Parts: sequence; structure tokens; C-alpha cells
Amino acid sequence: MTNVGYARVSTKDQDPQLQIDALTKAEVNKIFTEHASGAKTDRPELARALEYLRPGDTLTVWKLDRLGRNLVHLIQVITDLGERDISFVSLTEGFDTRNAMGRMIFMLMGALAEFERELIKERTMAGIQAAAQNGRHGGRPKALKPGQVRQVLRMRDDRVPVQEIASVLGCSRATVYRVLDVA
Repeated sequence: MTNVGYARVSTKDQDPQLQIDALTKAEVNKIFTEHASGAKTDRPELARALEYLRPGDTLTVWKLDRLGRNLVHLIQVITDLGERDISFVSLTEGFDTRNAMGRMIFMLMGALAEFERELIKERTMAGIQAAAQNGRHGGRPKALKPGQVRQVLRMRDDRVPVQEIASVLGCSRATVYRVLDVA
């Protein structure tokens, strides 16, 4: 069983030594160090650390925010570790999934993240409904207004070429063909 450490600082100017010292004191066997913003999705050293870990290992970080971009991402990473039978420890917060209390706290964090996602979904749906009640609908605006659609159909009946219809209405031939396909 290996204790693997992950240290991250946001910029090249920052020094990860404080984190490295804390991880070394925690008897971490191997440390992956990254100079990248936490908001970045592409963090090669984190990917290497996660790939390096095997069942029974532990991933240790100095502080929770060093690992995840946000609560949802953090929970996703820790859940993935748990599914691979890999423990997680955060030194500063005293978070440790190797014991029952740490696992319980993690489950509470997961429940809170799920609650947050559900609230966001509910607020989004409420906003969409309110907009619809006020006559606003999402999506891309129609290329042609109803009167222009009728004009396309009249011009087709008069055997006007599609290119000319498009030119008169200031739209593409594809738009004219879509109107004609629906009609």
C-alpha cells in the first residue's frame, strides 16, 4: 500500500514547498507536483497521480482545494477513488476516508453536492417556465417570420427558383429548402 501525495500551486511564481513538507511529514511515498490553476481541467500531474494509484493505496493532499476545481469535481474524484478501493486524506481539514467518520463526512458532502445540483436544476426550470409565461422561448430565433414563410410558398407556387427566393428574402438556400420541406 502506497501513500501518494499531490501538491498544486496556481502559478509558476508560487512555491509548493509548504505542501511538499507537509506531505513528507505525513509519510507520503511519492509526490506529484503541479503548477496549474485549480480551474484548469487539464492537469497532467493529477492525471499521472490518479493513474499511478492502485487498490489499497491512499491519495493525500495538503488541503481539499488543491485537488478539486469545485465541490462537484472534488466529490467526483473522491468517489472515483473509492470505487477503485483507494483512500483519500486531506491533511489540513483532517479528512480521511480510511475511517468511518471520514467516509460519513464524504457521504454528507456528496449529498450536499447532489442537493446543490437539484437546486440549480429546479431554478433553471423555474426560469424557463417564467420566461415562457412571458412569451419568451429559448433557442435560436427563426430565420424567417411567418409572413416570409408564406411569401416563400407563394414564390414556389409561381415557380421562382430557390436561389432567387433566398436572395429576395435575404436568407440562405438551405433556409428556403427547410421551409419547403416542412410545407
